[in-house]
Amino acid sequence: MVVQSKHFLNTSTSLVLDSLKGLCVLNPHLAIDPTTRVLHLANPDRSQVALVCGGGSGHEPSHSAFVGQGILSAAVCGNVFASPSAYQVRRAIDLVSNDAGTVIIVKNYTGDVLNFGLAKEQYAAIHPGKSDRVKFVIVGDDVAVGREQGRIVGRRGLAGVCLVYKIAGALAARGGSLDEVYAIAEQISSHLGTIGVGLEHCHVPGTAVPDTHLGNNELEIGLGIHNESGHRRVSPVPPLSELVLNLIQMITSTADPDRSFVPFKNDGTDCVVLLVNNLGGLSELELGAIVGEAKNALDKQGIKAMRVLAGSFMTSLNMPGFSITLLLLPGTEVDNAISTHFILSLLDDPTNAPGWKWSSKSEPKAITERTSLASVDTSPLSSESSLRAPDVRSFETAIERACDALLLAEDEITDMDKIAGDGDCGLTLSAGASSVLKVLSQGVIIGDDVVSSMIAISRVAEEKMGGTSGALYSIFFSSLAQALARSSAAVATTEVWSSALKSALARLYTYTRARPPSRTLIDPLTAFVDALPTGFEGAVLAVQDAAERTKDIEAKAGRSAYVEGDWLKGQKVPDPGAWGVKVIVEALAK
Repeated sequence: MVVQSKHFLNTSTSLVLDSLKGLCVLNPHLAIDPTTRVLHLANPDRSQVALVCGGGSGHEPSHSAFVGQGILSAAVCGNVFASPSAYQVRRAIDLVSNDAGTVIIVKNYTGDVLNFGLAKEQYAAIHPGKSDRVKFVIVGDDVAVGREQGRIVGRRGLAGVCLVYKIAGALAARGGSLDEVYAIAEQISSHLGTIGVGLEHCHVPGTAVPDTHLGNNELEIGLGIHNESGHRRVSPVPPLSELVLNLIQMITSTADPDRSFVPFKNDGTDCVVLLVNNLGGLSELELGAIVGEAKNALDKQGIKAMRVLAGSFMTSLNMPGFSITLLLLPGTEVDNAISTHFILSLLDDPTNAPGWKWSSKSEPKAITERTSLASVDTSPLSSESSLRAPDVRSFETAIERACDALLLAEDEITDMDKIAGDGDCGLTLSAGASSVLKVLSQGVIIGDDVVSSMIAISRVAEEKMGGTSGALYSIFFSSLAQALARSSAAVATTEVWSSALKSALARLYTYTRARPPSRTLIDPLTAFVDALPTGFEGAVLAVQDAAERTKDIEAKAGRSAYVEGDWLKGQKVPDPGAWGVKVIVEALAK
């Protein structure tokens, strides 16, 4: 895969500060010290414990977007993937200085620990009377690196730290003491496990595009949030259900002492908070599927998810990947002061921090699935018409050939649509072809009843293809069925088909403004209908010519109409929808 290396920015050096200023526009409760790049509460409650965190930028919304009532008091922002200096951190402590004390929370990376730790010690030296009013929490939740390999550096800090921020910050907002806030931060930190996976590394603005990257069918498990290589590479990319179950087991397994970091009992009594984190470049569509599979995997393990959170929490710029975090909640034997109920109530407390994601604040319920009333009816259709094909078997095999041809052409049509449209035409036609083959195999499409067969194809186009193409095909085949049903003939001859196709095209024209030449599927479809009365061979040639000529036609309809005309003509790419019609007709003619 190619690393996405283009970015929207003024300059790579100004990006961090520009982003922080944008957060202040978004949330008027925030303020910024531009010299030190510290984002902080504009009017903090100085009777409450302050929470200070930070690190390198590029992990947004961590850490700056979590500054807000009920989470963080201040965030210190270094350059991309680079720890801020001790001077910056000291400035943050001063900006939120208070009577109750300050808890500094850092991810376990050498630069962060050293610079934030140095700032704490310097602050204590400058303010000896407050030396005991600043506490230091290091969060390491990674489970990818075993104890032996990481015996010196320890576990890396990943998305789990966000749960520490939220829970400790909520307790501080309730008026918890310094010791209480520190204790719950340590408690949460010690019961976290996180594992990440990526399809590719990310690109740091202002740097060269990396030479090494993952293959097209390869992913990396256990990678870090600073482009560090992972625990292992896997190829081919496994199904999502298999991948997510493997990741969950890496967190929950206690079989290997070197990799067992969280004290799961795995006896059916474990309860967790599940956090599914977008590492920056993942689509919301994929993220939803991952959340569902993570819940399924926990159910299989006998682990109860008490809360589920999902979204971008700790990113790695534009990395196409995700991480899964589990917070193991206390059992009944734990002191009631830090009970499961207490932790969940803190997690549920409101906040105005712009980066914190919505959650249901309740235990997820079983998914209720209702059978669609509009599902494709796979029972043989009966029509009032008794119109049959001249050769029943040839009719059925011709439809099968057309579907097979569309499946083979999927990649070619998709490549065309990536240039001329939105990139989904090949997938749409392939979905329709696969579904037609299915109902064909079930005896729904039969040569003994061409009218019911056209109705079946119309239903498939409507329900399985979707989009503009699905609607066009569905209207056309539904209209074709109506026209065929009006025929008094017993056999669907070329003349019968020609008349019905002409009627169906006229009906289709009432729903679309596209007329030849339009650089759409209408072009070859119209050519076919017009030429068929003179013979099928000539109709095929007309379709081929019309589809080829879409390379040089200005788009007047369809998605191509939104693409710059001269550029599109220069690409010499035919319209993908038109090409799909060509593939179908050529297969029918064989």
